[in-house]
Amino acid sequence: MPYFKEPGLTLMFKSTSPHLEKQTARLYYLDWLRVIAILGVFLFHAVHPFDLTPWHIKNAEQSTAVTVFIAFMFPWGMPFFFLLAGAGSYFALRRRTAVAFARERFNRLLLPFIAGSILLMPVMLYFEWRHKLETGLLTSSFREFLLDRNVGFTPIWFGALGYHLWFLGFLFSFSILALPLFQWLKGANGRRLTARLARWCGHRGTILLFFIPLAIVRLSLHPFFPQEHNWADFFVQMSFFVLGYLLFSEAAFLQAIRRDWPITVGVGIVAAAAALAIAATTGTLDLQAPPQTPVDVLFWILISVDSWCWTLFFIFVGMRYLDYTNKYLAYGQAAILPFFVFHQPVIIILAYFAVQWSTSLSMKLLFVVLGSFCVTLGIYEFVIRRTVLFRQLFGMKMSRSVQNA
Repeated sequence: MPYFKEPGLTLMFKSTSPHLEKQTARLYYLDWLRVIAILGVFLFHAVHPFDLTPWHIKNAEQSTAVTVFIAFMFPWGMPFFFLLAGAGSYFALRRRTAVAFARERFNRLLLPFIAGSILLMPVMLYFEWRHKLETGLLTSSFREFLLDRNVGFTPIWFGALGYHLWFLGFLFSFSILALPLFQWLKGANGRRLTARLARWCGHRGTILLFFIPLAIVRLSLHPFFPQEHNWADFFVQMSFFVLGYLLFSEAAFLQAIRRDWPITVGVGIVAAAAALAIAATTGTLDLQAPPQTPVDVLFWILISVDSWCWTLFFIFVGMRYLDYTNKYLAYGQAAILPFFVFHQPVIIILAYFAVQWSTSLSMKLLFVVLGSFCVTLGIYEFVIRRTVLFRQLFGMKMSRSVQNA
């Protein structure tokens, strides 16, 4: 029987889809995509001290090449994660009741968010404060910096409390908020709707038009909630989560992804290049400001196209090249959530020291990337994986048999 794994979780289901029947015994490509995506997020954060955009720790010398890499990853990196999580929710709800699903999400998502926020947020906050104090970016005391969290009733709280762990807070919220919709989609009316959409995607290129609701959500909310991780970001990311559920509920959607990949990657390249050109030529584009001009509106439409196309393309890459397993996948699946939780505090600490060195940018970058990877993996291997309490707190199974699941 095929299956889909989430961090610390194996989900079995009996396939009723002709496409899924043709897959190997397991949907390994979804597992691989999640592991590769977490490595992508790690790299995104590890090079952030050296690009031209704001971050917690910044090197005095910054790199245009690193900035281009950040700009390429920015539109689709986290949406891709949320789409994969939505796919996992589809498979989870095939064998779980709504109550069991909610309970599992609490243990795998909210509990690691709470534990990580309590244990790791003060560490990240302290090193960020020290860095900004020493570089003259602020003069406040650590207590004042800690208490400067007036973000109102917004999802920005997830980032204020947990830094990068906002992802887990968002994902837990999506799982609970979308649960009634997912339950409805499992019913007769919902199945008729998804079947109708799937038939519509039988026409070449039409699956790309799902960018339209994404753009509508973005442009409806961004003028009022333009800050990163505010309500506009929240509901755009939730839209990817719902679309992930939808795509894996009908074989025709996956067939369309396979069929239309040349169109998808072509449109994605054009959209990414056009958005980058707008950002580079205007010189005044502020991602956390309301759209003011038609060019600003065009930019966010292009971001919606970009994020959808590259997300679909990498799903195709997974289906085409990654439908196999080995011991590295099993290890990666078990490590993925603890690795995510711990990677950013390690990066911040190492970057805090590296940016003070009198050496080249490339040497600092290499140290932060390789050093952070090794230290984070070591924390998982020698601390989290071998400690029952930490396994539970950071979303792993209690039994070490997860390594052989």
